[in-house]
Amino acid sequence: MSPGELPTTTGRLAGVDSGVGLTALLVAAARAIETERPDALARDEYAAHFVRAVGACAGWPVHPDQVPDGEADPLWGRLARYFGLRTRVFDDHLLRAADRGTRQVVLLGAGLDTRALRLPWPGDCTVYELDQDAVLAFKRRTLADAAPAERPRARRVAVPVDLRQDWAPSLTAAGFDPGRPTAWLAEGLLLYLPAAAERRLIAAVDALSAPGSSLAYEVKLGVEPAAVRAAPVYRAARTRIGVDLLALFDPQPRPDSAADLAARGWLPGVRTPFDFSRHLGRGPLPEPEDALAANRWVFATRSPR
Repeated sequence: MSPGELPTTTGRLAGVDSGVGLTALLVAAARAIETERPDALARDEYAAHFVRAVGACAGWPVHPDQVPDGEADPLWGRLARYFGLRTRVFDDHLLRAADRGTRQVVLLGAGLDTRALRLPWPGDCTVYELDQDAVLAFKRRTLADAAPAERPRARRVAVPVDLRQDWAPSLTAAGFDPGRPTAWLAEGLLLYLPAAAERRLIAAVDALSAPGSSLAYEVKLGVEPAAVRAAPVYRAARTRIGVDLLALFDPQPRPDSAADLAARGWLPGVRTPFDFSRHLGRGPLPEPEDALAANRWVFATRSPR
């Protein structure tokens, strides 16, 4: 086997191997590649197992040695490094919240996230993973096969929901306490939601957040111009792995969720990915007609009353 290669299984896995679900496998492959870099920004030892559990992804790389052009490759180089950077930055954000005493973490659109297993949480921390039932079931089966004896470092609670609908009752029924501070994360989610669903999600997070809570999420600033939509990364994703990112992004004008949060009494800060690339000394930097230029990472805190 080549570096990073794992046994491959075949068969259709509803909710994971098509549409938005396939993007979770794209991110998992990126995390697998990042994990094996000598200068890795983040490590996820479980990521490659998800990729190799789906026959449609059999040819995808899970190790830098399987990417001949390295970071010059628009898909498995630059975009994959972006996902590695995003993982690192949001990891740091959540761990800072835990260091401040937050013991509830909610991953909105958790996908194939393994933070409950791989991050050094305090022993009394609970991580709620919200996503479609099929995605959570695939993750449960794959982790059972890949690491049957592995125990999460935090209490892990899977909550099957459709985030376009009213998901708050399912979360509270799973044990979530809205009276305690919470660290919320929407990583790679809002880009795919209709504008109205994004507004409802922000309102729900606000209603469920005690003072001292935090929220981090990723957005794009509106619809990109034609020159950016023709960028190599979008073409590579479409032709090489069958993921049409542009078709998956919601085409409606995006709401200003940071302004909405500010109006609700939160303190939001808006950053670009390149801010963190420069700070960490690794990761993508701006380029002409950049598909990453419109990406913003928002970090908001709800001040104690």
